Amino acid sequence: MSSPAPSVPRPATRAPRVVVLDYGSGNLRSAERALERVGADVEVTADGRAALEADGLVVPGVGAFAACAAGLRSVHGERLIEQRLAGGRPVLGICVGMQVLFERGVEFGEEAAGAGQWPGTVEKLQAPVLPHMGWNTVDAPADSVLFAGMAPDTRFYFVHSFAARRWEQEAPEHFRPALVTWAHHGEDFVAAVENGPLAATQFHPEKSGDAGAELLSNWLGALR
Repeated sequence: MSSPAPSVPRPATRAPRVVVLDYGSGNLRSAERALERVGADVEVTADGRAALEADGLVVPGVGAFAACAAGLRSVHGERLIEQRLAGGRPVLGICVGMQVLFERGVEFGEEAAGAGQWPGTVEKLQAPVLPHMGWNTVDAPADSVLFAGMAPDTRFYFVHSFAARRWEQEAPEHFRPALVTWAHHGEDFVAAVENGPLAATQFHPEKSGDAGAELLSNWLGALR
């Protein structure tokens, strides 16, 4: 009687490699910890080669639009984003890291150019109380990947006074339009966008507890 064939160990699944782009915007370590919590192999760096070669690139951001846009340019972040997207490689913007993906921002009379991935202007919210600080629900499209499996009353943590108040991009014929998620504080504003390999959230998933972890896990799942 022949002995049973030895079992062959299955190779372990490699953790997705994610770079959190360090361009002086702050809030880097909380993003790093949140991504590690959901299973990513994370590096915080301004190194362009690492940013290009990672499975996913996260562009965080806190503070003023103009300062973040200038910081992004200082590490050639716009070019890195362009190169990744040209190859279909995922990028996730967070808070002002989302805002600088638009054409321009206007804050306190100062206009600054953004990365121009999406048309439109980031401007002051028309709301009775600013900043918009705290937990809020969002209205996500049914086929969203970022919000897949989440209840409609799921809340995320926002800290901002400026936002994209309109969505101005029109999808060319035969192309899938971007998936736009909305939230309300005084008026409707863009809370998240999923546009092919480019995604972004106005809220902070890294500060949104289990809901933010689920969203980041969904994004990581799309990297595999």
